[in-house]
Amino acid sequence: MTRYLLRLRKLLEAIPYSVIALVARLATFVVFWRSGQIKLADWSATLSLFQTEYRVPLIPSDVAAHLAASLELGGSVLVLFGLLTRLSALAFIGMIAVIQFFVYPSAWPDHVQWLGFLLLLVARGPGRVSIDALIDRYWLGSPPQAGS
Repeated sequence: MTRYLLRLRKLLEAIPYSVIALVARLATFVVFWRSGQIKLADWSATLSLFQTEYRVPLIPSDVAAHLAASLELGGSVLVLFGLLTRLSALAFIGMIAVIQFFVYPSAWPDHVQWLGFLLLLVARGPGRVSIDALIDRYWLGSPPQAGS
């Protein structure tokens, strides 16, 4: 039994980071793209939510609504393609922090899940199957990351 568990562990550890990163990027895209699409589907309801329920401090509600929808739609596409991945993931983490502390403090189970795949992308990057990796290789002359 131990031999099979060790073999399974070795197989799992052989999964390239780029595959894991691609799944994390896809998860990011799905979560935030869907949220942005919902906002766009009924913009007047979105503005109303930002005025009455979300009430982000220091930012006018209409500006907050535009910022949120823009980040969700634009940032999710950037992460999906692996372009400006770390910066986009950091922006999402900032948005999650605002939501967690000022809007929905009880939604931490969702937020911690999102934080899990976003922190992975911030810490390790988008992997080899990304525009960022192409930029690193061809314009910056960086060698590919080991284990990616």
